Amino acid sequence: MAKADFYETLGVSKTADEKELKSAFRKLAMKYHPDKNPGDAESEKKFKEINEAYETLKDPQKRAAYDRFGHAAFEQGGMGGGGGMGGGFGGGGFSDIFEDIFGEMMGGGRGGRQRSTGGRERGADLRYNMEISLEEAFTGKTAQIRVPTSITCDVCSGSGAKPGTKPTTCGTCQGSGRVRASQGFFSVERTCPTCHGRGQTISDPCTKCHGQGRTTEERQLSVSIPAGIEDGTRIRLQGEGEAGLRGGPSGDLYMFLSVKPHQFFQREGADLYCSVPISMTTAALGGTFDVTTLDGSKSRVSVPEGTQSGKQFRLKGKGMPVLRSAQMGDLYIQIQIETPQKLTKRQRELLQEFEQISSKENNPESTGFFARMKEFFEG
Repeated sequence: MAKADFYETLGVSKTADEKELKSAFRKLAMKYHPDKNPGDAESEKKFKEINEAYETLKDPQKRAAYDRFGHAAFEQGGMGGGGGMGGGFGGGGFSDIFEDIFGEMMGGGRGGRQRSTGGRERGADLRYNMEISLEEAFTGKTAQIRVPTSITCDVCSGSGAKPGTKPTTCGTCQGSGRVRASQGFFSVERTCPTCHGRGQTISDPCTKCHGQGRTTEERQLSVSIPAGIEDGTRIRLQGEGEAGLRGGPSGDLYMFLSVKPHQFFQREGADLYCSVPISMTTAALGGTFDVTTLDGSKSRVSVPEGTQSGKQFRLKGKGMPVLRSAQMGDLYIQIQIETPQKLTKRQRELLQEFEQISSKENNPESTGFFARMKEFFEG
């Protein structure tokens, strides 16, 4: 059964901002939360659906992927395979979800789900958009990109503490990173407000990173773009995202590639299409012309006598490379017959003379069309 649209699940439009998303989620979560509907399987199912929708749409990167690819962005091989960008309900309990909405009532947001991790937090994933030409998609390339990102602090080696000192166990949560609180009939586990879920506190922070364990810097990366890459392809660079907090693992960098439109060629998968105008006389009498293919070579096309506009000629193996394969697509040349313009007196006389001596056999398509039309309406 197809999954419901996330926007419809939350009851918001596709242009809804963060405030509208949170408000819609808050209302639905209050209505369907399992603590308010004990033993109701339908409510629990609905609660999971609205949580999955909100978890996806509240994240700008996940939302952009969903808007472009729909649910397929998070299925196997999609965004869900890339460290931290997958959608879905995940492994978090109801208390984790509920705190997303109502954590501020208990004195603060959650700031992460780390439990007893020694203060380490995974770095955020980054997105980088790159536009390449069709020629670059044909040959492949090695691109040099500059990415402003967070890197591990070289003074404290990512610990966040001043050299010679160490973080200490948080006295509020005893190192668990979580505390429990009750309000009415709800019992909510939330992030520790003292250590913000890290389980440790730093009394003497590093002077360079101010206790974060990372600093911001622009890095240069070399990225290999394979031949045959298609528009909208996503490349994942594992561990090239932001550095983690206090020595945590780095996030990933996702490159989204777009291919610029070409002046002469249109692409459909591995095949290329090119529309070529030829003169009326070449189409009638036959002839040849040379076309330059995307690899820079020339191929000769023979036009048989009586060629009609729209006729396609296939040049085998002259299209795009098939990604990670030795195969090649084809190039299709589509003929467009050009009607002469700005005729001289003599040219006009010759065409009029040709029209007078023409027979039905010279124009079978037009003759047949009008005959069928007449038969249809007089039938």
